[in-house]
Amino acid sequence: MIPVLSVEEMRAADAKALERTSHAALVARAGRALGLVAAELLRERRGRVAGARVTVLAGPGSNGADGTVAGRFLADRGAAVEVLAARPGPPAVGTGADLLIDAAYGTGFRGSYEAPELLGDPWVLACDIPSGVDGDTGAVSGRALAARATVTFAAPKPGLLQGQGAELAGTVLVADIGVDPSRARAQLLEDADLAWLPGRPREAHKWQRAVAVVAGSPGMRGAAVLCARAAARAGAGMVRLGLPGVAEPSLPIGEAVAFSLPATDWAPAALTLAERCRALVLGPGLGRQEPTATAVRRVVAECPLPVVLDADALFALGTASEARALVNRRPRGGTDVLLTPHDGEASRLLGSAPGPDRLAAARRLAEASGCTCLLKGSTTVVAEPEGRAWLVTAGSPVLATAGTGDVLAGVAGAFLAAGLPASQAGALAAHAHGRAAALGWSHGLVAGDLPELLARWLSTAERAGPAPGPLPVAPLRTWLATRRGWR
Repeated sequence: MIPVLSVEEMRAADAKALERTSHAALVARAGRALGLVAAELLRERRGRVAGARVTVLAGPGSNGADGTVAGRFLADRGAAVEVLAARPGPPAVGTGADLLIDAAYGTGFRGSYEAPELLGDPWVLACDIPSGVDGDTGAVSGRALAARATVTFAAPKPGLLQGQGAELAGTVLVADIGVDPSRARAQLLEDADLAWLPGRPREAHKWQRAVAVVAGSPGMRGAAVLCARAAARAGAGMVRLGLPGVAEPSLPIGEAVAFSLPATDWAPAALTLAERCRALVLGPGLGRQEPTATAVRRVVAECPLPVVLDADALFALGTASEARALVNRRPRGGTDVLLTPHDGEASRLLGSAPGPDRLAAARRLAEASGCTCLLKGSTTVVAEPEGRAWLVTAGSPVLATAGTGDVLAGVAGAFLAAGLPASQAGALAAHAHGRAAALGWSHGLVAGDLPELLARWLSTAERAGPAPGPLPVAPLRTWLATRRGWR
């Protein structure tokens, strides 16, 4: 995992670092890191640094100082460097430049910023964060420059991973300048975090990772099948699938053992179905009739297993405070309950839209409900009630198609059955879900493709062993080490 520091956390980490080193030393380290990346970009664009033209847009604070140091670093290597003072409503810049270093304002900036118009076609390298991007939310007030890469210090900021910031930052490179990020309450998942998933013992049997899925209804069997298949492909040794109101002749045929549950008052049968299993997934395709909601609430309150609540099960919970009252009846409260809402479902639970700060919204919902919350989106956030959180950026727009959420719920259920806590199961499921999608069709991917792609990605990643996660976030040293010709 990569620590993610909020603006406030970064400010505190900076203050701690200044107790043992000088501000000038931190600026020198940051400027050199920025200069190293700038040099690599110039080599990529021109083949060399000497003779390249660079414009540095330097603000009045530490960001501007970092940019000025980077400019001197490049000038010492033969680049022609122009340093311009950033100011409100700056004129057009970049004429003839190969590279523009955006060091106008950093994560502490508040207010509106209008970036200058770029003349010519310079590549843009941002210092810490593209100027004008909110360090926590990723929102832009005014106009910000889109960067080819961003060098950020100590740890990524949430604003680089969500909202417009994720689109503007380009490749995010994390430079270690001697500021300790270990007190971060949020982490970004990497491929290496697949190591969380326990291996199977030599004497493994199917019930050790059995998953119960209660989903579907007459005319809505597809969601149940997708969820069950995903659980199986994610490692469940046995999947027991209960479909309320679906007659036996209409039960789906497959690896999952399917059962017909009563059309109403099906909670007792569902609880019996789950008895030998290690986790329960509840919700996809159940419908929203009041008898269904009543059965969902009873199962949640009485089932002793870790539970994933998705889709129609989230509707049955009502508000976040009603969900808290319900899970408080469970032996372990909501600590082993994973909610998987999209924005609309989260809005209903919270009583308001999540807003631009998805990290804050996931934390609000987790605290209000007493459950672990997986807030789905382009950046997925998993939060515990106490505020610890995980961010997942492995997803892509190809997942914006019907049924992919049912697949995600099944994967999370399988990881719960493997023994992971709800937060790790949800975060790793979201990461694997996104990485699996990247193996499929870039156009026309459907949810039914995902279970097999998921098994392929998990198998490949396990054989390869823990590996760094995919760009666009990487430690600076790793990125530099992979650059051709770097010395």
